[in-house]
Amino acid sequence: MFDHLICDCDGVLVDSEIIADRTLLRALSAAFPTVDFNSVAHLAFGQRTSTFLADLETRFGITIPAGFLAGVEREVDAELKRSLAPVAGVRDALEAVPLPAAVVSNSRLTRIAASLARVGLADIFGPRVFSAEQVARPKPHPDVYLHAARELGVAPERCLVIEDSVTGLAAARAAGMMTIAFVGASHVPQGYAQVLRNLGVTRIVEHMEQLPALIAAGLRGEFGQLQS
Repeated sequence: MFDHLICDCDGVLVDSEIIADRTLLRALSAAFPTVDFNSVAHLAFGQRTSTFLADLETRFGITIPAGFLAGVEREVDAELKRSLAPVAGVRDALEAVPLPAAVVSNSRLTRIAASLARVGLADIFGPRVFSAEQVARPKPHPDVYLHAARELGVAPERCLVIEDSVTGLAAARAAGMMTIAFVGASHVPQGYAQVLRNLGVTRIVEHMEQLPALIAAGLRGEFGQLQS
C-alpha cells in the first residue's frame, strides 16, 4: 500500500521547535518589552516564522524591525548547534520500518541538513531531503509534498507521512497522502492529542517506539480509506 515514508523534520526527527520558540519569544520580548507575547506564543506552532510575525504585527499593532527575522534565524541556528537533540527513539524506529524514508520540511535546506547531521540521522535519508524553499508555497499548501513525490518517483497516494502540526498534516492530506501524527516532542502542548482527535485525526503516536507497529499495520492495508 505504501512505497515511501516521508517525515517532517522539526518536532518529528529533531526536538528543535522548543529551541526555536524559546529563542523567538526572547527576541520579541527584548524588542517590545511592553508587549506580553506569552499568550500567543503557541500560535507559532507549525507556522513559518515570517507568517507568525506578520500575524503579530496585525494582532498587536506593532512593526517588526527590519532585519529582525534574520537575526532570530541566526540565534536559532546558534542554539541548535549548541543543544539540538534527536527525538527520543527516532533512529531505532526508522531502522525498524521497511520503507525508504525522506524528509519534507518548511525549514531551509541548510538548516535541515545541519540538523540531521548533528543528531546522526543524515545517513538514513541521504539526498532525499526537501524544503519549502524549493516550491512556490510552504505548508499548509501541498506543494512541497507533491514536489517530493515527483523527485522520488512515487505516486502521492503511495506515500505515508508523519507530521507533528496541523499545518503539516493538512499539507500532506492535500497532496493526497495518508498521515500519522506524532505528539511526543517537547514543544507539543498538553492536550494536543485530543485536539487532533477532535479534528478527526485517528493515527496518533506519542512515542517513537510505537511507530514501526503502526506502519506495519498500514502496510497490511489496515488503514482503510482514512487519510489520517
